[in-house]
Amino acid sequence: MTFHAAAKGIMFSVLALAVAGPALAHGFDDCTKEPKDKWKPQAEAEAAATAAGYTVTKSKVEGSCYEVYAKDKDGKKFELFYNPVDLSLVQKHDD
Repeated sequence: MTFHAAAKGIMFSVLALAVAGPALAHGFDDCTKEPKDKWKPQAEAEAAATAAGYTVTKSKVEGSCYEVYAKDKDGKKFELFYNPVDLSLVQKHDD
C-alpha cells in the first residue's frame, strides 16, 4: 500500500467515526424548546417513572430533558427521557 492510499484510508476512517459518533451516543438531549422557567420539578419525572412501574435509581438534566435511570420489575436497566414541561416520555433506551 502506498503512503497516499494509507492516508486516504485513515482519513476515511476518521470521517466515518465523526459521522457515526453521534449515532453511537447512548443518550438523548432534545426534549423541549421551552425555557427552564416552564419546566416542572425533576422529582415529578421520577414520580412519572415510578408510576409507570420502574424503580428509579437516579436522575439528571441532560440537554433539555430529564434523564431518569431506572429498573423494571425484572431488574432490567433503562434510561428514560422525559419532556420537562409536560412529563411525556420522549425516548427510552435499555442499558
